[in-house]
Amino acid sequence: MEMRKRDTFHVLCTVLAVLADGLALLAGFALAWWIRFGSGLILVDKGYPPPVMYIYGALVATVIYLFIYAWLSLYRRPQSGSFIESVPRLIRGNVIGILVVLALTGVRITVVEYSRLTIGFAFLTTCYMTILVRFLMFQLEMRLARMQQNPRRVLIIGTDNTAYRLRQGLENDPRLNCRVVGFFPSNEKYPDLAIPPRLIFPKLEKMMEQIKNGKVDEVILAEMSIPKSKTMSIISLCEKHLIDFQLVPDVFRLLTSSVEVENINGITLLGVGRWPLDRIWNRGVKRLEDLVGAAICLPIAGLIIGIAAICIKKSSPGPVFYRQRRCGEGGRTFALYKLRSMPVNAEAGTGPVMASEEDSRPTRVGKFLRQYNIDELPQLWNVFKGDMSLVGPRPERPHFVEQFKENIGQYMWRHVYKPGMTGWAQVNGLRGKTSIENRIKYDLFYLENWSLAFDVKILLRTLFARENAY
Repeated sequence: MEMRKRDTFHVLCTVLAVLADGLALLAGFALAWWIRFGSGLILVDKGYPPPVMYIYGALVATVIYLFIYAWLSLYRRPQSGSFIESVPRLIRGNVIGILVVLALTGVRITVVEYSRLTIGFAFLTTCYMTILVRFLMFQLEMRLARMQQNPRRVLIIGTDNTAYRLRQGLENDPRLNCRVVGFFPSNEKYPDLAIPPRLIFPKLEKMMEQIKNGKVDEVILAEMSIPKSKTMSIISLCEKHLIDFQLVPDVFRLLTSSVEVENINGITLLGVGRWPLDRIWNRGVKRLEDLVGAAICLPIAGLIIGIAAICIKKSSPGPVFYRQRRCGEGGRTFALYKLRSMPVNAEAGTGPVMASEEDSRPTRVGKFLRQYNIDELPQLWNVFKGDMSLVGPRPERPHFVEQFKENIGQYMWRHVYKPGMTGWAQVNGLRGKTSIENRIKYDLFYLENWSLAFDVKILLRTLFARENAY
């Protein structure tokens, strides 16, 4: 019964989303027609075309768009994450949709010659209408989700930071309707201090008992260090009791989720598949993204930097800008530019120190700049020069790179490409004195799954990322 209730809620949300998108698209096409022919803003020199043919065209185009949205998983439920994260996929769907419409009008499959200017307006108006309606639907879905009863009970195997963050993700999004009922330690390591001891099952038998008694709906393996025999026992028990079982891939799985097979003189070699940015075309697209983004943002950032410069000068003596050596692409060092947020020679007595919440070095103005990432704005010049990218693994100081590369597996892989002003790890709160191992997982996931839409998603989330910004 509970499963049917959850399915009913997700089906309802999907149906509402399809209907809302359809109406938004039709409204967008109607608005484009009005701007072109009814507003009086643009001269109509060939007379008004029959509106009925535009209505037919809009209906066909709407159906095409809806199929594209479905292909891009915009109707998959349950969905998680913020509204902003869905915007790049929505825009991508509109771009593909308008290209398909243009292609259809170009091959003259109808006797009507549609106005290309109207189609151009339609791209802008449908983007506006669908984003607006999607935002309203997001708010409605969140309200409905909070009214759900009987949450899905989840048991997590693992007690490290990944397990804790997984619990946060599951319980903080009401659309998932999940409640973590317990953790099982997969090894002898101390559990993350943020995990309540009352939720930890110290013995395997106790955890198994919860599964057998129907007190668990889903089991998630978040730590891969559990012995294989125990894993197989848990999977078998979940299967017998019709309980879902999922796992969090580790770094090795992230690196080998795509493989490349090569044959040399009859000998087969199996290696890690090429990453997206290994391809020249993708690197060219990313560089163009950086140049356009830096060119647009530099004038705006210049005004903010000017105001910040005045505040920095008044708050403490010393230069406004701060240059620091960082490791970039291929491990080569470069000069990174920042707005100075600490007194001059703040590390003279201590040497390189990573920022932390208790850090007393930043000035009063510097704390504000760091909290809102304003001190990073001069790095737009690094992006323009080609030292950095808008999005990528954050560059680290050589002092810490030498430490991490010896003690943390796969650490140097993050230097294969250019570092970024912001990154997937940073928007997920992994910066400052947080786990380097977890940061590497997020950095490698980004590099393996890079796309232009992924970059846009990270840039949008950066505007609201405040966690561990100190």
